[in-house]
Amino acid sequence: MIALLLILIPLLSGLFTFFTKSEKDAKSWSLFTSILTLAVAFGSVSGLFDTSYSSFDAAWIPALGARFSIGLDGMGTMLCLLNAIAFPVVFASVYNNQYKKPSSFYALMLLMQTGLMGVFLSTDCLLFYFFWELALIPAYFLCSSWGGQKRVQVTFKFFIYTFVGSLLMLVGILYLYFKTTDHSFALQSFYNIKLSSEEENFAFWLFFIAFAIKMPIFPLHTWQPDTYEQAPTAVTMILSGVMVKMGLFAVIRWLIPVFPNAALHYSQLIIILSVIGMLYASFIAIRQDDIKRLIAYSSIAHIGLMCAAIFSNHQVGLQGVMIQMFNHGINVIGLWIVADVIESQFGTRKLSELGGLAQKAPVMAILLVIMALANIALPLTNAFVGEFMMFNALFTYNVWIAATAGLSIILAAVYTLNMIQKIFYGNTSVITDNGYDVNNGTKIMLIVLVIVVVVLGVYPQPMLELTNDTVQSVLSEFHP
Repeated sequence: MIALLLILIPLLSGLFTFFTKSEKDAKSWSLFTSILTLAVAFGSVSGLFDTSYSSFDAAWIPALGARFSIGLDGMGTMLCLLNAIAFPVVFASVYNNQYKKPSSFYALMLLMQTGLMGVFLSTDCLLFYFFWELALIPAYFLCSSWGGQKRVQVTFKFFIYTFVGSLLMLVGILYLYFKTTDHSFALQSFYNIKLSSEEENFAFWLFFIAFAIKMPIFPLHTWQPDTYEQAPTAVTMILSGVMVKMGLFAVIRWLIPVFPNAALHYSQLIIILSVIGMLYASFIAIRQDDIKRLIAYSSIAHIGLMCAAIFSNHQVGLQGVMIQMFNHGINVIGLWIVADVIESQFGTRKLSELGGLAQKAPVMAILLVIMALANIALPLTNAFVGEFMMFNALFTYNVWIAATAGLSIILAAVYTLNMIQKIFYGNTSVITDNGYDVNNGTKIMLIVLVIVVVVLGVYPQPMLELTNDTVQSVLSEFHP
């Protein structure tokens, strides 16, 4: 029942928001219901609810053997919590922003949250696909209607990429469905499928391409920087902080356990592509003058490391990926909040036009520095533990690949410190001379994120315990 509530609250509130008449009502209702969703998600993590209520199963399309089957395990609980944290933080941080047709904007945001919850909860593959599309469709409309000047062509590119990926995945789902002994879309039925080597390799790529586009990893990443740049910052926060985790989650939940031999066979190729993407994105990030594009390429580099660690087939690496999915979401949302404040206040995202903001906005400077250092995995910040575990797995897999991937640590420090220096230090520019500090609402949201960064950096044990059972379950299915 708890899993069902995590879907129903944003779904019903999103549908209701479409009919709100004023901007204030749309904002207030969306913020309130997102906080309610967070309360339910936090209750599921903290053990306030009986675990017997953590799943739900009912007939959905009996003729096809598809069921509305959802449930919470460690990884799903963690990502649902990330999703639940992200939306009230985003709604609060952009509360003073003005949007045309605010009722539609906030309603689509809540429907996107519904889709994301469903992806992380589904234990039926057809239902998983349904929620996968439900998460993507609102994103198309949000980007195309409220995005920047180039939103139409950028959204079209985003649509083509994700449509091709979704189509391939649907073909793969149907192919596996007919291979099940009980003609079912159930997760366990897919795990029990016995495929020949050729069949497994074929179906593996149908799924992996779809998931790789969504992460994204090199060379399927080209839609991401443009989309992040043109989308409204509130949408970009969700795309970068939560939605990219769909691909990583799907690889762990659906891809590797169903296609263990193919995953092992192609692991080196995928790891090499991931490492190439890490370095490629990091070098491009160093050259960026636009804050949004810099953060976008930074995200590609971080996702590349997570993907490589997954395919290292190492318990420590897999657990590192799980906690890093949560931590990366927290950190990158914090960076996007500051980017949105700067763009709203000064009308520019160019680093070359900023400078000296620490003199005008000391609180924002302190909070951004903490979030930025967490983003490069400084010890005692939340990202350090997960990144250390992932590099440990890569070193175990191949020392030379790990050493090459390790160059991204240096590159990340270069572009991150360069960003901090250009925004906050030196002399003020004509644009920033009249700057001022963040408002109380945004300040509170950033402080909340900083607290999460520090607490999980000092004491990550709860996250490790939460994901341990899922790691064991996934590895038990891996029988190459």
